[in-house]
Amino acid sequence: MDIIEPTDEQLAISVQNGDREAFGALVERYEAKLLRYGKKFLSTHEDIQDMVQDIFISAYKNIKSFDPKQKFSPWIYRIAHNAFVNGLRSKIRNPLLLFDLDTLVSHPIYEDPAEKERELAYMKKMIDVGLEKISAKYREALILYYLEELSYQEIADVLHIPTSTVGVRIRRGKEALRKAYKKLNLHYDGK
Repeated sequence: MDIIEPTDEQLAISVQNGDREAFGALVERYEAKLLRYGKKFLSTHEDIQDMVQDIFISAYKNIKSFDPKQKFSPWIYRIAHNAFVNGLRSKIRNPLLLFDLDTLVSHPIYEDPAEKERELAYMKKMIDVGLEKISAKYREALILYYLEELSYQEIADVLHIPTSTVGVRIRRGKEALRKAYKKLNLHYDGK
């Protein structure tokens, strides 16, 4: 018989009712995602780790403000977004690094590991080069949608913009990527 895992929202309700172990489960679910998201803002792994710890502390302190009728992921990403933007402002002297594709793609066993590594290296280059060339507001929308797999409504909640603006930013971001790739003579087949 399969054990049904509680949803993020159910865990948040448990935390609101004083269950610290439930918060640990939320940390396990979101730590890697927030570390990956932080790479968009901060340049060193240590800074990102410190910031993610601060995000979880802030989330725990403010868990009573979470509305369980809403989804949990936009709520925590909003906290993360604010923390990372503030962290970036305070560390503006450090260069902004893009995310590392290795943290985004699982590495199952392949029949030809060398070929897969070449494909991953090429894919990482395409993403890094392309995203580096587009506006931050478009880059952020694309990362949240394609890499973090948030819905338009969730992205709107994170960025505090209308849902229609999310669609516009994603569409314009994809077009900006096409133009950047064309300018660099790289092939982009995004829809």
